[in-house]
Amino acid sequence: MRILSVFGTRPEAIKMAPIVMALRALPGVESRVCVTGQHRRMLDDTLAIFGVKPDDDLDIMTGDQTLAEISARVLSGLDPIMRSYRPDFVLVQGDTATSTAAALAAFFNKVPVGHVEAGLRTGDLMSPWPEEANRRLTAVVSNRHYAPTDKARRALLAEGYPASSILVTGNTVIDALLHVADEVTAPGPVRDRLGARFDWLDAGKRMILVTGHRRESFGDGFIRICTALRELAKRDGVQIVYPVHLNPNVRQPVFDYLANVPAISLIEPQDYRSFVYLMTRASLILTDSGGVQEEAPALGKPVLVMRDTSERMEAVEAGVARLVSTDPARIVGHVSDLLDDPRRYAAMAGGANPFGDGRATARIVADLLERAGVAPLHVPARPKPAIAVAAEA
Repeated sequence: MRILSVFGTRPEAIKMAPIVMALRALPGVESRVCVTGQHRRMLDDTLAIFGVKPDDDLDIMTGDQTLAEISARVLSGLDPIMRSYRPDFVLVQGDTATSTAAALAAFFNKVPVGHVEAGLRTGDLMSPWPEEANRRLTAVVSNRHYAPTDKARRALLAEGYPASSILVTGNTVIDALLHVADEVTAPGPVRDRLGARFDWLDAGKRMILVTGHRRESFGDGFIRICTALRELAKRDGVQIVYPVHLNPNVRQPVFDYLANVPAISLIEPQDYRSFVYLMTRASLILTDSGGVQEEAPALGKPVLVMRDTSERMEAVEAGVARLVSTDPARIVGHVSDLLDDPRRYAAMAGGANPFGDGRATARIVADLLERAGVAPLHVPARPKPAIAVAAEA
């Protein structure tokens, strides 16, 4: 069985790495990886951590690239690979321009598509933009919909996709997270090295970890977020750590507004292992990231989502996340509520993670083998061939 996995951004790499590792460990499966390079440096750092070496690299990234340029380069770059490799299945993940273009390239070559993390919906085509449209378009040409939750399954059923094409798997980000969290918290050289790297963190202060990159927040949205962070930085006993995304539409307002604010540390984007370490050290997390909404509850960290809508409402419904938009007053109010009320903080931190049990990879791989008529094989729940080696690199 030939399986081609295509991804191009850091979040995709994190969520696809467990699947790629599991497939490569199975006899009778030829697993090939094509990266598009939609995110270059952040993608390469993540691949190194998981020990995944791509077989093909389209290397499409250019400065200030448009969505149309990304999509066109992925389509044209993948077409000859599809025709020469002739995979039995193509796997794509999530809702990026890479995933949608790769799914279309497979469809144009009459290759079945498996969509990992299928069925996420906000119901608003423009929020988040363009992700909501991307995941709907990908679903249309997908043969297997690997839904992370039952809510995602119900969304796909409501859109008319047959129940037989949908499998609830959990989210593979939990598989990846549990591996790396074990590394960074267990006594040993990895934790020691990270502790030395981040020795400037003040253990006597409550750390707020911030991430932001959504296109719909470019401009005024990021100015509002920065206004809220400036206000929060005035609190006693708080340290704000913000790994700033490489996109210039993010970096300019963030550095303009926050570069010299005491109690705010603006740092470069972190590799996945380092970011997981920061999450384990945080008291709470402010983000607009989909992946962080899934990861934070698994680590017992309250997460405040700086968006108006979320396609991961399971976390909000479970009480482990809150939607706070980019409104400064709402952001400051919700952060203050958690920091000032131990009972409310404990209720969020102790809530159940709705995104999986660490066995999503095993369910997806078993389903792929069934599609090919391969006898069921033992698939490790959390394959871990290369991470420990990479940790010492």
